Amino acid sequence: MTETWKEQTMDASGKYVRYTNEQVEALERVYHECPKPSSVRRHQLIKESPILANIEPKQIKVWFQNRRCREKQRKEATRLVSVNAKLTALNKLLMEENERLAKHTSQLTLENHALRQQIPNLPFPDGRHRLPSHSPLKIEGAVNGGDESSTQGGICVKLPGQAGVASTDTSCDSAVTGGLPHRVTPQHSPRDTSPAGLLATAEETLTEFLAKATGTAVDWIQLPGMKPGPDAIGIIAISHGCVGIAARACGLVALDASKVTEVLKDRPAWLQDCRRMEVLGALSTANGGTIELLYTQMYAPTTLAPARDYCTLRYTTILEDGNLVICERSLTGGQGGHTMPPVQSFVRGEMYSSGYLIRPCEGGGCIIHVVDHYDKEPWRVPEVLRPLYESPAVLAQKSTIGALRHLRRLAAEESGEGVPRNGHHPAVLRILGQRLTKGFNDAVNGFGDDGWETTVTDGLDDVSVMVNATPKSMEGQIASDKLLYSLGGGILCAKASMLLQNVPPSLLIRFLREHRSEWADYDMDDMASFRSNGNGYVPRGGGVSHVQLPLPLAQSGECGEILEVVKLEGHSSVQHMVLSRDIFLLQLCSGIDESALGACSQLIFAPVDVALADGIPLLPSGFCVSPIDTNVVDGFGLDRTLDLASTLEGGNDLRLNGDVKSNSSSGQMRSVLTIAFQFAYEVHTRETVAAMARQYVRTVVASVQRVAMALAPSRGAAPPRQAPSNPDALSLACHVLSSYRFHLGIDLVRPENGSDEALFKAFWHHTDAIVCCAWKGMPEFVFANRPGLEMFETATSSLQNLNWEKTLNENDRKLSYATFTQVLQQGYCSLPAGVRMSSTGRTVTYEQALAWKVLDDTKAVECIAFLFINWSLVT
Repeated sequence: MTETWKEQTMDASGKYVRYTNEQVEALERVYHECPKPSSVRRHQLIKESPILANIEPKQIKVWFQNRRCREKQRKEATRLVSVNAKLTALNKLLMEENERLAKHTSQLTLENHALRQQIPNLPFPDGRHRLPSHSPLKIEGAVNGGDESSTQGGICVKLPGQAGVASTDTSCDSAVTGGLPHRVTPQHSPRDTSPAGLLATAEETLTEFLAKATGTAVDWIQLPGMKPGPDAIGIIAISHGCVGIAARACGLVALDASKVTEVLKDRPAWLQDCRRMEVLGALSTANGGTIELLYTQMYAPTTLAPARDYCTLRYTTILEDGNLVICERSLTGGQGGHTMPPVQSFVRGEMYSSGYLIRPCEGGGCIIHVVDHYDKEPWRVPEVLRPLYESPAVLAQKSTIGALRHLRRLAAEESGEGVPRNGHHPAVLRILGQRLTKGFNDAVNGFGDDGWETTVTDGLDDVSVMVNATPKSMEGQIASDKLLYSLGGGILCAKASMLLQNVPPSLLIRFLREHRSEWADYDMDDMASFRSNGNGYVPRGGGVSHVQLPLPLAQSGECGEILEVVKLEGHSSVQHMVLSRDIFLLQLCSGIDESALGACSQLIFAPVDVALADGIPLLPSGFCVSPIDTNVVDGFGLDRTLDLASTLEGGNDLRLNGDVKSNSSSGQMRSVLTIAFQFAYEVHTRETVAAMARQYVRTVVASVQRVAMALAPSRGAAPPRQAPSNPDALSLACHVLSSYRFHLGIDLVRPENGSDEALFKAFWHHTDAIVCCAWKGMPEFVFANRPGLEMFETATSSLQNLNWEKTLNENDRKLSYATFTQVLQQGYCSLPAGVRMSSTGRTVTYEQALAWKVLDDTKAVECIAFLFINWSLVT
């Protein structure tokens, strides 16, 4: 009998071992159950399978090793095929964009040539006309009572000393205004509401949308601050000089076209600014498309302006080339279309032809073109806020790029890239983040149909307080929380808005997140939760303290978004008893890493229970900072990285990467900060809670103003301003320097005077890198001076997120742990020349290093400090 050999492998001794089909099938079955069986399991396998009796356990071990290697190679090959397909699609996308830009350049060249030809025929400001340079002046006769004039090609030329003569050619009057062509607001012919009329409107919308998505109907420029590349979210452009504001994005997502269509049409599920969307009617077309009449409400970004709503027609269809289109535009009463009467608390905006072009790719995924084009009626808001409604960059960041980010996040969840953390699936965490944002927007806007009512003010209009006795946002929550409202309680919201100057939104939000004690009140955090002691307030006593412990749940690098649970450890003394008062906050921080123009930043949090359940009630509060002056491409806040710790210097200078360019128009960068805090109250404590909340928000506003002044750089000829130093950083720097003198017997720095501020300034500007690390089961960065941050190519806000082991190569990891042990035992140690890795992966060399134990005022170990001497980045 002849055996069929299916495969052969080489064992540990270098000999080839052949396996029959039956043996391979038996091993494959075990492999699918357990890819890496133990030695006991392999011996058991031989006993249970007589067909494997002639194979040694060591040979079976080698087979499983080879099988795992083949599986790994197969997965890697599949990944490379997918990456290659994505790069091919991206290359095609870039080629199309290059072709579009080339056509646009040719068109602009022709327009420029035509304008140059028209210049000789344009009149001077005083009414005189230009003479053609290629022909002599000829006097044909007298006109208008004997006045002599020359007529050249139908244009009357006024001679010196003659009266004005009207031109006989007005063909250019409508095309030229003041010597330059003007743009006309898109005007659509009136449409009826019959199916044929709606279809005609839909087809017109489709044509206009495609001209914007793939053509030159709008003058597009690249969004400043968005760097193209393989890891970029896509090609982002904003309008330049068109009617209204427009933004366009083009990117690749690993989702099926039908899935993309379903997601994008459900706008409230992914657009944070969308409050709700209703389908008023639908109509199927003969080509398999769908026409829908929609009514959409959008949140206002601040308490200083009303919200917007839109009545639109949406057309979904498949083109002849197989691409799918979702296009949309407003229907106004002047067009005879179906519209809605004005809604209280909303300003009716206009959406010009916008939408999505979805192009399926070979091998999966699709290329998506997104176009947003709006007129947000900026004249209906205070003048100081109009740039916020006239900025295409803000539109791009919130809506256009937001669509691509949401799709890419869904694709990552489906592919398994988003690994569940702490037992929570990424989709659950994403929904929790969306609920936080929506709850905060509801509080900021305070719509009457949600149950919000304005309370009587205390005579000042800086803080507004609204109450909601029947909050719809709490519908569907557990019965124990509903009891509060059945007894006459509800939710109270205190909110305010303020203007900031020269403080980037990301910088301020990072500081508020990392230094909660600078503005927050522990008792108010406790009062905001749903817990109550029956009297409507929490116990107060001396010795209240709290420690902020962030527990990260999810992080999205593309938009700088972090979802975390913050534990506030505290205690209070009541009647000589120490009561534990730990509070947990679910916190969303977004926009802290944004450097692109128009990006806003948010810090939103809500009290939660220790067990983070999917359907927990949320009462969000927080901050939202939106940039106002975003229309200047070379603005003050563009392409720079600010260091939080730089505000701790005596001179209050900011550390910038790249050149600092000031706003050419005003020399300042402005933003609007919106603050909203919500509290639960009982019926008999409403007035008390309202007064406390109003005063608390005023305190927070004052604290934020103080922080903003410290973070803002001095500008122009203004006198230098001393910024208040951070007490924690000041104390740590003093402990680092005093511990160095204690262990080594010499001073590391010698400031001009012995004050703490002088010591910190000398520490911060020391020529060598000083880095402080704490031991929490493994080393963690806690602080560094300026050379230390430059060495690791990071900022103070990002230093604690830098992994210690990733800054070491494989050979130095074991040595680093031994260094910690030696320092803890003898107080300090000296290290030879070595190599570290920066946060960007670049190699850093140093000639020598010192490590010493940092002691606080009680001689307890605070951290370990490292001094890297003569370090340099290897380029």
